[in-house]
Amino acid sequence: MQRAHTESPSILIIGTGFGGLGMAIQLKKAGYHNITLLEKASRVGGTWRDNTYPGAACDVQSHFYSYSFEPKHDWSRKFGLQSEILGYMEHCVEKYGLGEHIRFNSEVSQANFDQRLNRWNVTLTSGETLTARILITATGQLNQPACPKIQGLDHFRGRMFHSARWDHDYDLTGKKVAVIGTGASAIQFVPEVAKQANTLNLFQRSAAWVLPKPDRPFKPWEQWLFSKLPIWDRLYRYLIYWKNESRALAFTRFNGLLEIFARQARKEAQKRVTDPEKLRKIIPDYQIGCKRILISNDWYPAINQTNVNLVTDAIREVAPDGVVTADGAHYPADAIILATGFRASEFLSPITIIGRNGKNLNEAWKNGAVAFKGITVSGFPNMFMLYGPNTNLAHNSILYMLESQFRYVLDCLKALDKYPGAAMDVREDRQERFSQVVQTGLEGTVWDTGCTSWYLDENGKNTVNWPGFTFTYRFATRHVETADYQFLNPAH
Repeated sequence: MQRAHTESPSILIIGTGFGGLGMAIQLKKAGYHNITLLEKASRVGGTWRDNTYPGAACDVQSHFYSYSFEPKHDWSRKFGLQSEILGYMEHCVEKYGLGEHIRFNSEVSQANFDQRLNRWNVTLTSGETLTARILITATGQLNQPACPKIQGLDHFRGRMFHSARWDHDYDLTGKKVAVIGTGASAIQFVPEVAKQANTLNLFQRSAAWVLPKPDRPFKPWEQWLFSKLPIWDRLYRYLIYWKNESRALAFTRFNGLLEIFARQARKEAQKRVTDPEKLRKIIPDYQIGCKRILISNDWYPAINQTNVNLVTDAIREVAPDGVVTADGAHYPADAIILATGFRASEFLSPITIIGRNGKNLNEAWKNGAVAFKGITVSGFPNMFMLYGPNTNLAHNSILYMLESQFRYVLDCLKALDKYPGAAMDVREDRQERFSQVVQTGLEGTVWDTGCTSWYLDENGKNTVNWPGFTFTYRFATRHVETADYQFLNPAH
């Protein structure tokens, strides 16, 4: 039985995706109830609320893309669909009574640390200011759509939208559609759009490595077993974890193992794509794993359709009625869909964060985002990041990393309980040492083989990925070493 905190610190959480909701649940379980979650939209769900494009689904198995403390036994498929994942998150809100803690339509514009009082003043875009002792950011890495810098984009006269802001009111049936980008989102929605469009011109800057997706619906008896035998549900999750975790060796230390997957992808493409020219364009020229490996069973068949044209020439401009490539070719379009991903390395953007002594987080990160254990940043006391720098994965579920972070943040709050009114600030030398270990660990990984990906920031620094096993991260965050922090009394 967790003790109630009669003088619990006020806690503000920015975001209601998996990070924000899970953190709030664990805080409540630990006896902290003075919690407010700030959500810029009118509904919870983060990226699973925003990405409603046709075919949206997860590429991590359902039973491991859910909280360990809240198993769902009736997943419809091995890999959850967007609507089912969003429904699971809304179920968690209801079950754990989070609704009373959430403020919707409350977008944060700025957060300032007041060192006189050791409090965070958080300003909303409405102008309202809220005050809290603890600030937890759970904005994720995939929440700010990236729009390409293409001449003439603003002059297009047809319908244009980003895949993360899908226009469901626009009927693509019989239309001439241009899709810019062939990343994780396009892999899922292009097969659906190809069924509707008259012509689909797919503009590809670089091909993606695509593997078959081992997906299928669960049979009723399997769902029954998961429900009636919780030990089987836990064992199934455990097996998924170790199957996924084993792939870290290929990404980080033994890149040659990835060639096995490359051969599988080539074989699948050769089987599904009969057009020699399309086949030549669809096979990447960089080492598999350097960019995100994608999984799909209908991508190659979609590319093979006669109404789908794969364009690899660079885009020169967008004309009012279509897309023009560098060779002068004009591709008419009624609609343009931007599948250009997210500004993943711009953590906390566009929020302005001001810490001790007027320190601006953007200035502190001018040479690349860095955080101690991906959670705390020197100069920004009592601020904790979920899914922060270098905590992303290419081989397993981010929810496992998030649960490690939940535990670490709770341990920090326990440490603060011993110093009423104080603020904890990670020591800069500890942060720098941790960063050096991470960057050294990234050397020699597949992400260091020279390709351009969303894992790298504008300086070419990998500020996104964790360079090892998830269990090593959990061990590193198992508890707080108070020597890593300085505890500051209010300055007044």
